[in-house]
Amino acid sequence: MANLKENKEFRILSAIGIILVAAGHLGYDLFDIGGLFPYYSFHVFLFLFVSGYFYRREAQERIGAYILGKCTTLLLPYFLWNFFYGLLAMLLQNVGFSIGEKLSLKTLFLSPFLDGHQFMYHFPAWFVPALFMIEVINVLMRKVLSLIRLDEEWLIFGLCLGAGILTVWLANGGHVWGLYKLPGRILFMLPGFQMGRIYREKLEAHDRMEDGPYFLIVMGIQILLTIFCGGLAFSAVWVTSFANGPLIPYVTVITGIAFWLRIARIISKIPYLSRKMVYIGRNTYGVMMHHVACFMLVKGFFYMVSVLTPLCREFDTEMFFSEINFVYLPGGAEAGRWIYLLVGIGLPLVIAEGTRNIGKMIAHKRKVSV
Repeated sequence: MANLKENKEFRILSAIGIILVAAGHLGYDLFDIGGLFPYYSFHVFLFLFVSGYFYRREAQERIGAYILGKCTTLLLPYFLWNFFYGLLAMLLQNVGFSIGEKLSLKTLFLSPFLDGHQFMYHFPAWFVPALFMIEVINVLMRKVLSLIRLDEEWLIFGLCLGAGILTVWLANGGHVWGLYKLPGRILFMLPGFQMGRIYREKLEAHDRMEDGPYFLIVMGIQILLTIFCGGLAFSAVWVTSFANGPLIPYVTVITGIAFWLRIARIISKIPYLSRKMVYIGRNTYGVMMHHVACFMLVKGFFYMVSVLTPLCREFDTEMFFSEINFVYLPGGAEAGRWIYLLVGIGLPLVIAEGTRNIGKMIAHKRKVSV
């Protein structure tokens, strides 16, 4: 059994996931293996898979402490950064930007659970409140099932998968809209968390196939899916864009995770690269929270260049001030997306390190004062 304290393979898998998320928000398909594994056919579920893998049964015996811990590690930093980005959106709106909603009690505390796109500069972090709700539902569900002795992993997975498939079917029928998006999103995503549990408890010990046959099987299945099921990508956050019925999305989740899980295993055996990827994997929360804002900094730099110099004259100022997903490429070169990606990954790592150091300083001062 893999070491739960510091599992290199899963740290690297998390790092791969956040790189795919950042690249997806740039419209950069460099890592989708020639269109074979579209990011939006699995990448949100990759984080659910990792979270489910690290869930421990002991949580069911101390549910209050478990939920409090999740509030501390997931929700508290989220709401602090949500307030920060709310202030930032308000300040930028005063100088001409039209991105984000107004700062209010609703956008500070309710909108994060409803959609998570209230201020836009950190919209990828919509996943954090959703993950919190999934973690709470999971532990409560398992506690109830354990009391009636039905907490068998395959049964739990089957129940969650059934609920997810039903949700996709309802979504395709136009029934998951408005306030129904919230329960729909949670029910659709819940099987991803349980996939992590199934892998750890039932499948990991048997995951010993050599790389060649493994990739042949996984990629063979994916090639068939790509040929016969057009449009594999879907939207987990909005519970939409299911072009192939209620089952195929979960098949692509499995194949996408299976492919990158084995890539993570291979990378874990390369010392230098694995160290760097493990470091990114430890800081996925920060990258998820800040990479879009860091993209804005890159665009802000190009905007200043366009204003102060003869360069970047084709910069679209109107789009910069109104559209969070606008990406300016100097000279129209696709390679310019690398600038955004490197800043979007690198700068949040600096922010995460800085906030950790501040936290350590505060803790040290409190200890000294006592």
